[in-house]
Amino acid sequence: MFSRPSLIARGAAAFALAATVGVATPALSGGKDKAFFEKVSGQWTGPGEIVAGKYKGTKFTCDLAGEAVAGNDAGIKLDGFCRVGVFKQPMSALITQKGNSYTGKFLDGADGKGLDVVSGNVAKDKVVVGINRKKLNGAMIARLQNDTTMNITISVKVENTMVPVIGVSLNRQVDDIAVGSIK
Repeated sequence: MFSRPSLIARGAAAFALAATVGVATPALSGGKDKAFFEKVSGQWTGPGEIVAGKYKGTKFTCDLAGEAVAGNDAGIKLDGFCRVGVFKQPMSALITQKGNSYTGKFLDGADGKGLDVVSGNVAKDKVVVGINRKKLNGAMIARLQNDTTMNITISVKVENTMVPVIGVSLNRQVDDIAVGSIK
């Protein structure tokens, strides 16, 4: 059995990372959206923290692999894990283009212990995704700072205000193998 902070961090991290690795809406610019998801595909690791609420101060780390969905539609598939202390939770997400918007789920979706993706928008270097779980509505913003750093913020709606609750900073894992030619 996993502790409540572990479950919260798992859901938050999955959401943050999956969102980080993309979600968009007006799919009218599908080529731009697909390019974004391809750009953020890869191996990402880094720390996160719950910054508001009952579990404020809970820290976690994540190790995730994102892969753009195959075909002409934009989207991403995410797999990996997040860890809170000694607790390690599998993470997964699938976000896909559906008409002029995006749908998907983190973990097993809002009907289970995860979140549903209900909307999204991709800009040049960031994605903003609408998320939902029963009566909880919120958004995730994932901004690609450069080719190797991505910051994610997850906020929830409290009355008419969006309140940041989770922050994650991910670094792309790159092989440092020297490649040369033989003459």
